[in-house]
Amino acid sequence: MAAAKTIHEKLTEIVGNLWWSWQPEVTDIFREIDPILWSELSHNPILLLREYPPEKLELRARTEVLHSRINAAYRDMREYLISQETWGDTHAGVLGFRPVAYFSAEFGLHESFRIYSGGLGILSGDHMKSASDLGIPMVGVGLFYNEGYFTQLVSQDGWQQEEYSRADPNDLPISEVTKPDGEVLSITIDTRGGQIHAKVWCVHAGRIPIYLLDSNVPENSPEDRALTARLYGGDQRTRIRQELLLGVGGVKALSALGIKPRVIHMNEGHSAFASLELIRMRIQEDGISFERALRETAAMGVFTTHTPVPAGHDRFDSGLMEEHLGPLRDQLHLDHQGLMGLGRIDPNNHDETFCMTVLAFRASRRANAVSNLHGVVSRRMWRNLWIWRNEDEIPIGHITNGVHVSTWLAQHMQSLYNRYLPINWMQRTGEPEVWAEFDKVKSSELWETHLSLKNRLIQHARYLLTRQAKRYGLGADVISTFQSFLEPQHLLIGFARRFAPYKRADLLMRDLELLERILSDADRPVQFVFGGKAHPADELGKQIMQRIYRLSQEPAFKGKIVFLEDYDINLARYLVQGVDVWLNNPRRPLEASGTSGQKVVLNGGLNLSVLDGWWAEAFDGQNGFAIGDGLIHANQDIQDERDAKSLMSVLQEQVIPLYYDRNQDDLPEGWILRMKRAVATLGWRFNADRMVMDYVTQAYIPAAGGTSCNMTFPS
Repeated sequence: MAAAKTIHEKLTEIVGNLWWSWQPEVTDIFREIDPILWSELSHNPILLLREYPPEKLELRARTEVLHSRINAAYRDMREYLISQETWGDTHAGVLGFRPVAYFSAEFGLHESFRIYSGGLGILSGDHMKSASDLGIPMVGVGLFYNEGYFTQLVSQDGWQQEEYSRADPNDLPISEVTKPDGEVLSITIDTRGGQIHAKVWCVHAGRIPIYLLDSNVPENSPEDRALTARLYGGDQRTRIRQELLLGVGGVKALSALGIKPRVIHMNEGHSAFASLELIRMRIQEDGISFERALRETAAMGVFTTHTPVPAGHDRFDSGLMEEHLGPLRDQLHLDHQGLMGLGRIDPNNHDETFCMTVLAFRASRRANAVSNLHGVVSRRMWRNLWIWRNEDEIPIGHITNGVHVSTWLAQHMQSLYNRYLPINWMQRTGEPEVWAEFDKVKSSELWETHLSLKNRLIQHARYLLTRQAKRYGLGADVISTFQSFLEPQHLLIGFARRFAPYKRADLLMRDLELLERILSDADRPVQFVFGGKAHPADELGKQIMQRIYRLSQEPAFKGKIVFLEDYDINLARYLVQGVDVWLNNPRRPLEASGTSGQKVVLNGGLNLSVLDGWWAEAFDGQNGFAIGDGLIHANQDIQDERDAKSLMSVLQEQVIPLYYDRNQDDLPEGWILRMKRAVATLGWRFNADRMVMDYVTQAYIPAAGGTSCNMTFPS
């Protein structure tokens, strides 16, 4: 009989699977072992356990009475991983034979595992987590970036500085994939200039294994060893080699593992080369023609497009394509123009570059945008791929994005949900009847819960500002003033996202005199908290960020506008859980979906947004606030001015009065009614479980040939 595992062994097993990261009762255990160290280590439990060897951990567990909780967490994880009583077991059985392979250039799983940059990666991470919770047979495929995305440092002048640091795989919940003989699994890709080699790591997100390719191996040149070092770094040559590794290398890795996916889901066009490798395998293994292999590969393909801006789609010139895809082209029995034509809107236009998105559309029978409005925009943008169809017949649908509830719902708020929603509500987050019960929550209880989260955000903001000031070398007299920055009783509006110019982070700065009056109103004060990164190559985005930072340093705005540096999953968690209002004002219709506002909804915050992305299909007049009327002026400058005026008008006439309209108990009753309505009407629609279930029923099962009835026919 095997000896019982120690609590150190049980926790070591738990931290080897990122399941723990969306289990608040488990993260509480790590926090209570050593609260200060837990924060200093960026919530990395592997590093925490390294500081607490078995004897030291045993002593700490006795002091904090943690044994029973550790044992319960271990049992919960084991039961979760083997359970077959899932939604997927009932509704996605056809995928059990051959799973879905989900390709993405980034995965935002946890702040301690920095292989993500922003919204695309967070979405991929949430997709994996919900697929795990639902029991969907799936594997993820991505790249292991050992330097990840950059750490943002803001200079005293407000200019963004990028800092990269190399991660030690031993500090992460990943393991090298090995062959049966114990040798490390590796793949090789042929190019005209030589071979690119990569080994394969695996990280588990609950039930879902995610395979990450790593080019940092001795067989590669120094240039290629650094290929997967940084996310979205380098020039066009680096980008095509990364995408070759993701797509072609990803399929090769799955084949080496003996995984034969029934469905290929390409999340954005970065991984579109996967379709060419699948076609090559069918030609080589089954002796079929290229045309037939393309047709049958497309039948199993699902493609999600995220970018409503033409410039945001990767394009490669003829020379780069031949250098990197030449050997694969030979095996596909295509000439050079035949290959290039797969990525051109007009295959016969030899001046057109190769577009990854065009290839993804051509190699996928099922394609979707990520919101209803984005679907309209995408059909218009890509209508020339189907010139024989009317625009409303273009075969691009939409599945609106959602967020993983357990990841983004604050623990305090989850406790409130648990008291009012059905016992098994977390397993039924896609059902509107479950969320309707939220209306029964006591207004005072909801408001006090929200205020506690708001206070937590403010304390964290003051801590971050203090840390930043110490880095600048500022004195104690300056640092002490931060304790009065952001008042818990004042209306707090948050804005945090990538600092791309079209997101218009500085829209509210068009009338600074009016902004100053609003923020300085003694009876109804308002305050703003900003966060976000600009792409390292986006000078205009950096300038916008700098302008906001500099404004926050002016005497009239100091302490009322703050900018928090290094926006990541951890900071996002504080922000979406603690603000009163989430501001989103992109140029319509350039926001494909947006998900940060959905996270705010779960935690009782209200959205103040342009009617773009998900908000265009979510706003009902009573579950938040809208900027503008959804119409777009032909002149962009006029539209910007119109939206700026609407923003200030809505703030003055709707948001601020409603927040400060209090009853005898100092409760903003009208505001709380909107909080309740937002949760009840939006929580079930815009969560990742609903999203993944839509992908399963509307895309994966049809792509796998698993539908029992289909009487719709293409026009």
